[in-house]
Amino acid sequence: MLKRYWLIAVGAIVIVALVAYTLLRGQDKPQYFTSKADRGDIREVVEATGTINAVITVQVGSQDSGTISHLFVDFNSKVKKGQIVAQIDPALFRGAVLQATADLANAKANVASAKANLDKAKATEIQTKADYERTVGLVKESVMSPQQLDLAKANRDSASASVTSSAALVTQALAQVQQKEAALTVAQTNLDYTTIHAPIDGTVIARNVDVGQTVAASLQAPTLFTIAQDLTKMQVYASTDESDVGMIKNGQVVTFKVDAFPRDTFTGRVSQIRMNATTVQNVVTYNTVIDFYNPELKLFPGMTAYITIPVASAGNALRVPNGALRYKPDLKAEEVHALLQKYGLDDKAKPAEVEAASGRPTASATGKSAGSDAGPARTPRLDVALLWKVHPDATLEPVRIRTGITDHTVTEVAEILKGELKEGEDLVTGSMSANKTAGPGMGAQRGR
Repeated sequence: MLKRYWLIAVGAIVIVALVAYTLLRGQDKPQYFTSKADRGDIREVVEATGTINAVITVQVGSQDSGTISHLFVDFNSKVKKGQIVAQIDPALFRGAVLQATADLANAKANVASAKANLDKAKATEIQTKADYERTVGLVKESVMSPQQLDLAKANRDSASASVTSSAALVTQALAQVQQKEAALTVAQTNLDYTTIHAPIDGTVIARNVDVGQTVAASLQAPTLFTIAQDLTKMQVYASTDESDVGMIKNGQVVTFKVDAFPRDTFTGRVSQIRMNATTVQNVVTYNTVIDFYNPELKLFPGMTAYITIPVASAGNALRVPNGALRYKPDLKAEEVHALLQKYGLDDKAKPAEVEAASGRPTASATGKSAGSDAGPARTPRLDVALLWKVHPDATLEPVRIRTGITDHTVTEVAEILKGELKEGEDLVTGSMSANKTAGPGMGAQRGR
């Protein structure tokens, strides 16, 4: 029995050793993470966030300073153009109107007095002219002395000057009347401005004052109300990245969601892409204006909208995961070149592609020629990508494709340039090897 137990123990140790050896030996080979190529629909979209606004929003202010005595509307009130919405205490402005009216009456009285003085001066001028003419005749007949003639002439000239002065006073009095009329108009206008009217038809979306509050228009024009003209026709101001602006066109149909109605999808149409750029931390965005109808008044101004703008679509397209486009095998450049050459993808050994596929610099990248006919390194086209298929024996096969549209998860295969790729085949999206570690107890992962 003891011998039998020893045999069982030795056998168990051998089996454990064999299993451990097999596992450790298997870890020498990289383990690949794969995803299958498939067929389906792809929609390339531009996503952005924006703010819902009314098409026309007017801020109603006041040109007069004073105390708010009455408010006739509140939040969400419907108003018509010309409707009274607020009243500033008009007492001081009424006093200014009465004072201006009195000043105008005084000025008109001064005009009447000046005209009477002018008439009196004209009568005196007529009398002095007659006295001067009689004196001239009498002096010729030697009845009166030349001294009396000089006095009559001086009286005539003085009367003429008095007429001119009186006429000027009349003109001055008339000017004062016009000045007082203007002052009365200003005072009356200020009095009229104490009554605040709605400038448009719409809905009050903001009220910034209360009864008894004093507004000071002399420092800054205060905003009493904000009125949105028509909440059934609204707009979304979406901030779109500069890289996406070229794909957006006027008239494109747009869908968006809001947090208030997460299950509802709303539809609008692009009406304008504004050229005024906004730069925040070196990120340049442009405002895209989207018009939409809001007949049920479900959406309010200021809501955040999450916008989706479709720019391209493809049906029943061969699709590959984006992780497969980013994957680079953990191989030396010479091994990558050998694989490319084996499957006919070397194309006279493009150094730039070999370096991009392996992530390691080639000889040509350091200034040394990889072959007698090797030219300078060329940058690969952005729409050409290299995929890596994995076979059941864990060997890799490269496939060169031309990419189409993408939804940032999968990408359309527009054309297979070199190699074969079929629906359902496994594509490498990442790998893990025990020989290289990226951290304690972790294998090096690539393509993730």
